[in-house]
Amino acid sequence: MGKQAYLFVHFREKDTPDGEQVYFALSRDGFQWEAVNEGKPVLWAYYGDRGVRDFTIVRCREREKFYIFATDLSLAYGMRGKYHQSWDEIGRCGSKYFSVWESDNLADWTEQRLVKLGTEEMGCLWAPDVIYDEQEGDYLLHWSSSHKSDGYLRKRIYFSRTKDFENFTKPEVLYEKEDSSVIDSAIYYEQGTYYMFVKSEAAPARIMLLRSRQAAGQYERIEAFDACMQAQAEKKQIDDGVYEAPTAVQLADGKWCLFLDYYGVPGAGQGYVPFLADSLKSGEFWRADREFYFPYGFKHGTILKISLEEYERIQKLAL
Repeated sequence: MGKQAYLFVHFREKDTPDGEQVYFALSRDGFQWEAVNEGKPVLWAYYGDRGVRDFTIVRCREREKFYIFATDLSLAYGMRGKYHQSWDEIGRCGSKYFSVWESDNLADWTEQRLVKLGTEEMGCLWAPDVIYDEQEGDYLLHWSSSHKSDGYLRKRIYFSRTKDFENFTKPEVLYEKEDSSVIDSAIYYEQGTYYMFVKSEAAPARIMLLRSRQAAGQYERIEAFDACMQAQAEKKQIDDGVYEAPTAVQLADGKWCLFLDYYGVPGAGQGYVPFLADSLKSGEFWRADREFYFPYGFKHGTILKISLEEYERIQKLAL
């Protein structure tokens, strides 16, 4: 691909419907980020809840296409009426579909379509993410959801397989934690091992890192990551219970950058906080705010490595 650049697909924390749409940001180095389309949405959701959150983007090798998947959910439109100011109601009745866009070149996108993956017994389908399964030669789409079997009390990570992003297998449990809900899974591959970042909602109320030799598990926790996060919490560098939506990318020098979405303050103060590590295997990620710049508060998204040609094409978008 040559020298790489980076595309961040995300939404924005706003009370108006334009916040829960598709935004792009670009970087040449993964550290300094710039807005695309003057910080306005590049894609809009016109179907389902007419708002989208929690994005992932994937480059499909075989089809030479790009796909964006997102939670079909609008708080701006739905929280006051459809969901009656109730997060519990959202958890049971929200997002039964994923919103999907596809493109050949990252600049021209199809209209939004809705893909139904959950069963009638599953609650809201939150935060899709995609990883290519090196052993099986297909894509593993994973997300978090609650289930009617326990009264929608505990969220688990589910997965479905696809080769063409049109046909999907029946959902199966990928990972669950007996003492709390887990949400916001993000999986990466490094030297024969799959690594999954996931948010635990209790015990501990922070991000965890797990590993497995197989994309579909079984996953085990990496203690070095737990210890690193605990050390930073003790130094007041991070706070428990106010980070979610982990997303990571391997930079050109081989280091990994982990971004955690901070929601510990209301409104515009929310957004991603960066951490750096030499490898996923080490599990040692340290906060690195001073090295990064974001033009505004990016919310729950995913980073895609792109070429400089793709970077320049996206940079010219003016919609």
